[in-house]
Amino acid sequence: MPNPVLYHNPRCSKSRQALAFVRAQKIDVAVVEYLKTPLSSSELDKLYIALKAGGGVANALDMIRINEPEFALAGLSNSATDTSVINAIVLFPKLLERPILQKDGEAVIGRPLHKIEAMFND
Repeated sequence: MPNPVLYHNPRCSKSRQALAFVRAQKIDVAVVEYLKTPLSSSELDKLYIALKAGGGVANALDMIRINEPEFALAGLSNSATDTSVINAIVLFPKLLERPILQKDGEAVIGRPLHKIEAMFND
């Protein structure tokens, strides 16, 4: 079984808290700094499916930061399609909500942090 993956932005305090939690638990996690290594549309599609499986999102809009200026720059609205949201994240990786932990085919957005903690307490 592959290691869990933490989609991480080191400038985000919640993301740093999530990374500190998994390291304190001695969990071997792969860290993806998605601003340095942006995800492809295929990778984002898979992440979206995992987020839906984990109960973390109802639609793709739930996986982005709608208050970022890039939301408007991407031409998105509250009625954006899943495809347009994925395409916007490809263009503007900063839109991706963080932190996200993916484990065993499921993923959650770690806001609040207890969502990530719960993935290791099952």
